[in-house]
Amino acid sequence: MFKTNTGNIDRIVRVVIGLALLGWYFFADGPIWALIGIVPLATGALGFCGLYTLLGINTCKLKN
Repeated sequence: MFKTNTGNIDRIVRVVIGLALLGWYFFADGPIWALIGIVPLATGALGFCGLYTLLGINTCKLKN
Protein backbone atom coordinates (compact mmCIF):
# COMPACT_ATOMS: atom_id res chain seq x y z
CA MET A 1 0.00 0.00 0.00
CA PHE A 2 2.45 2.68 1.19
CA LYS A 3 6.22 2.46 0.91
CA THR A 4 7.99 2.50 4.26
CA ASN A 5 9.86 5.78 4.65
CA THR A 6 10.67 5.83 8.37
CA GLY A 7 13.59 3.98 9.89
CA ASN A 8 13.59 1.90 13.06
CA ILE A 9 14.84 4.62 15.41
CA ASP A 10 12.43 7.13 13.90
CA ARG A 11 9.55 4.70 14.37
CA ILE A 12 10.48 3.94 17.99
CA VAL A 13 10.70 7.65 18.85
CA ARG A 14 7.31 8.30 17.23
CA VAL A 15 5.63 5.45 19.13
CA VAL A 16 7.13 6.57 22.45
CA ILE A 17 6.07 10.19 21.92
CA GLY A 18 2.60 9.13 20.82
CA LEU A 19 2.11 6.88 23.83
CA ALA A 20 3.43 9.57 26.17
CA LEU A 21 1.00 12.17 24.83
CA LEU A 22 -1.96 9.80 24.94
CA GLY A 23 -1.01 8.62 28.42
CA TRP A 24 -0.81 12.22 29.57
CA TYR A 25 -4.29 12.89 28.23
CA PHE A 26 -5.99 9.74 29.52
CA PHE A 27 -4.23 9.21 32.86
CA ALA A 28 -3.17 12.67 34.00
CA ASP A 29 -6.04 14.84 32.74
CA GLY A 30 -3.88 16.43 30.07
CA PRO A 31 -5.18 19.02 27.62
CA ILE A 32 -7.31 18.03 24.64
CA TRP A 33 -4.47 18.78 22.22
CA ALA A 34 -2.53 15.83 23.70
CA LEU A 35 -4.76 13.61 21.54
CA ILE A 36 -2.45 14.64 18.69
CA GLY A 37 -0.39 11.70 20.01
CA ILE A 38 -2.52 9.52 17.74
CA VAL A 39 -0.61 10.86 14.72
CA PRO A 40 2.95 9.91 15.75
CA LEU A 41 1.65 6.62 17.13
CA ALA A 42 -0.01 5.76 13.82
CA THR A 43 2.92 6.86 11.66
CA GLY A 44 5.32 4.91 13.86
CA ALA A 45 3.19 1.79 13.72
CA LEU A 46 2.66 1.99 9.95
CA GLY A 47 6.21 3.06 9.09
CA PHE A 48 4.90 5.69 6.69
CA CYS A 49 4.86 9.46 7.09
CA GLY A 50 2.99 11.52 4.51
CA LEU A 51 4.95 14.66 5.36
CA TYR A 52 8.21 12.82 4.69
CA THR A 53 6.87 11.91 1.25
CA LEU A 54 6.03 15.55 0.47
CA LEU A 55 9.47 16.70 1.63
CA GLY A 56 11.36 13.84 -0.05
CA ILE A 57 12.76 12.50 3.22
CA ASN A 58 13.40 8.79 3.77
CA THR A 59 15.00 7.56 7.02
CA CYS A 60 14.47 3.89 6.16
CA LYS A 61 17.75 2.27 5.19
CA LEU A 62 16.10 -0.64 3.36
CA LYS A 63 15.42 -0.34 -0.35
CA ASN A 64 11.72 -0.54 -1.20
